[in-house]
Amino acid sequence: MLVARSAALFVVAALFEIGGAWLVWQGVREHRGWMWTAGGVLALGAYGFVATFQPDAHFGRILAAYGGIFVAGSILWGMAADGYRPDRWDLTGALICLAGMAVIMYAPRGD
Repeated sequence: MLVARSAALFVVAALFEIGGAWLVWQGVREHRGWMWTAGGVLALGAYGFVATFQPDAHFGRILAAYGGIFVAGSILWGMAADGYRPDRWDLTGALICLAGMAVIMYAPRGD
């Protein structure tokens, strides 16, 4: 159950962080206005709170593992929101990052 909760929190964090960054990008680079940018800033702020709900108590471990989710999630977001088509190297790299995330977060430890 802890792994499922942790994985769900990583997904929520990715939606806030990647979505927030995308909204800022749209507001600034695509000239959609300050409301898009403000929404992005709020989402990025919400992302900062999500990690605090992870069951593991180690900040460094949580952020390091989240990096794998961020990489894979960014590729998925680009595909859905911007029509980005990853090549095999993008996908291979994302899978490597997810494998690293799983080792960092869920490897059996004696503590």
